[in-house]
Amino acid sequence: MLAFLRQNAPWLLAGMLLTFSSSFGQTFFIALFGGQVREEFGLSNGEFGGLYLLGTLGSAAVMVFVGKVVDFYSPRQVGAVALLGLGIACATMAIADTLTMLVFTIFLIRFFGQGMMSHIALTAMGRWFDATRGKAVSITNTGHQIGEAVLPLTIVLLIAVLDWRQAWLIFAGVIILLAIPALWLLLGRDRVPQNTSSAKDTAPIRQWTRSEMVHDPLFWIASFGYLSPPFIGTSIFFHQVYMVELKGWELSWFASGFSIYALVTFIFGLITGYCVDRFSARALLPYFLFPLAAALLVLSLFDSPWSIPLVFVLLGLNGGGFSTLFGALWPEIYGVKHLGEIRSLIVALMVFASALGPGVIGWLIDYGVALETQFLAMSAYCIVISGMLFGVSKAFIARQVRETDLAKQETSTV
Repeated sequence: MLAFLRQNAPWLLAGMLLTFSSSFGQTFFIALFGGQVREEFGLSNGEFGGLYLLGTLGSAAVMVFVGKVVDFYSPRQVGAVALLGLGIACATMAIADTLTMLVFTIFLIRFFGQGMMSHIALTAMGRWFDATRGKAVSITNTGHQIGEAVLPLTIVLLIAVLDWRQAWLIFAGVIILLAIPALWLLLGRDRVPQNTSSAKDTAPIRQWTRSEMVHDPLFWIASFGYLSPPFIGTSIFFHQVYMVELKGWELSWFASGFSIYALVTFIFGLITGYCVDRFSARALLPYFLFPLAAALLVLSLFDSPWSIPLVFVLLGLNGGGFSTLFGALWPEIYGVKHLGEIRSLIVALMVFASALGPGVIGWLIDYGVALETQFLAMSAYCIVISGMLFGVSKAFIARQVRETDLAKQETSTV
């Protein structure tokens, strides 16, 4: 591992920088300002969730078309432009004074932050690495965990001494003045992809296009699984202020749980990366939703503040497994030639799910459906979908075996 880190430090650090920067557009970050935003603009939970949905849907729609630029331009170029856009978006949040401007700002932050940052980083890792892809993805994803560990308490402290708009200006300055120069320096030399895999059946036989992928039934069946964490996790974090008030918890105590979440996600992400390189992402697919189901069950049944650490441990297990697993799964199944185009659709769908979740949950709250009841229903959903994913995993593996055998036959006849 140490040799791997030394040999690939600039590219891994650049990936971590991008995933860390995605935190500024993630729901857990924006939601910590939810109370101030709702108060200033006079919004209910459902109304704020609806505006969030509108802005995020716009970012998902644009992502489908713009995300494929990573197939044509280097991560250095695309990353610098995306970071500049994110910095401008943060500055715009600091001056938003109408609902129209608020929605537009949410669109910018979600597109450049949640959408493009992780997309650029994970597409680069999928293309740059083969036999060690799981390792590279898991290390790159630690940028997410660092953001989740550092930023929530930072925000709570900043809001305690500064106006919430001033906090957004500070973040804009950090991105533009520090993150962009750092990325430009780290990616001064592009990495030459190396295929050192000793297991030939892990290499994709076909280099799928996005059009071919959308006609693959297995992709859409698998979507019931990989869209669940964005929908559910985003809903939990977006409505965290309401949930904390409902359960009688201290927001600072809940926010401190993000450090636990980040640590568990980091450790389990590395473990998942090792397992992906050892067993393949396809084989691990059915298991990643079980910790999320358990976390939802705890949130539904317990009100004690001492349940918070357990919830964050379980969410961390899900987060570490999910991020690493799906960073490696798509190039493993569909190849790397059109990976930017393919991932742009996948990221758009995930952004859509992350937008839909807060809106739906907020509307149900406004209509009197208890949050605990919603958590219980989502837990049951995760268990059912996990059962479906066992079949999807077997189908992916069987298809890969067929394609490998067919390729061997064609090679032998030449």
